[in-house]
Amino acid sequence: MSRLSVRKTYKLYIGGAFPRSESGRSYPVTSAKGEFLANASLASRKDARDAVVAARKAFAGWSGATPYNRGQILYRVAEMLEGRRAQFADELGGGKRAALERVDAAIDRLVWYAGWSDKVAAVLGAANPVAGPYLNLSTPEPGGVIAIVAPADPLLGLVSVVAPAIVTGNTCVVVASESAPLPAITFSEVLATSDLPGGVVNVLTGRQAELAPWLAAHMDVNGLDLTGVADADLTLTCEQAAAENLKRVTRPVDEDWTADPGVGRMARFLETKTVWHPIGV
Repeated sequence: MSRLSVRKTYKLYIGGAFPRSESGRSYPVTSAKGEFLANASLASRKDARDAVVAARKAFAGWSGATPYNRGQILYRVAEMLEGRRAQFADELGGGKRAALERVDAAIDRLVWYAGWSDKVAAVLGAANPVAGPYLNLSTPEPGGVIAIVAPADPLLGLVSVVAPAIVTGNTCVVVASESAPLPAITFSEVLATSDLPGGVVNVLTGRQAELAPWLAAHMDVNGLDLTGVADADLTLTCEQAAAENLKRVTRPVDEDWTADPGVGRMARFLETKTVWHPIGV
């Protein structure tokens, strides 16, 4: 007997839950050949505000967790992604072998960042020489809530901008790839089952031009990653809005997501705290 497949409903991911957009809107997602794949939620400004609230609520607990614990959770995300390789390969499309290679690269990238969790402070921190009976120590601390416009690469690119932000203790609101948002929501399902506290990562699907300026202007957002913005005018608008509360801004650049990422992205949204402590003479 023939049967109808149960089609997946793609929603947003906010605060550890999967709500529909409060506006009730959606938009069609098509394959590279123009074939209809699914309807994705079209997030609104209200959804963006809700996501920022969820990220701020989660910040204290996540930034206060030990680096080792954050690394364990990222490794668990990699484990769960490994178990769903075939599903992600289907959503990425293209040749099966090439899609699986891209999924494997995303898994490896998560493991790589997980390993950095308890080492990045030693690399980016310092004991500073001073002319006096003091210890002067500089240590990196998470910057806060980071708004991220994800790149067009819907999985490896997404992982490559989200993982360095959260492994260092930040929380984030992510605007998924506008043209290929489906892997981002499926990745959210992986996050929801990987011990990651709700609100640490929040994923919105929809229009960059609608969401990015409001996140850039939001006074409770501490950093802005515009990696996925292709429109120069939109980039300028977001940078101007971000200046209102002196957000750290990462400008769009063409990146090879398969290359060694280094520590640059982990350092980008960290603040350095310097402590002076007297010593005996």
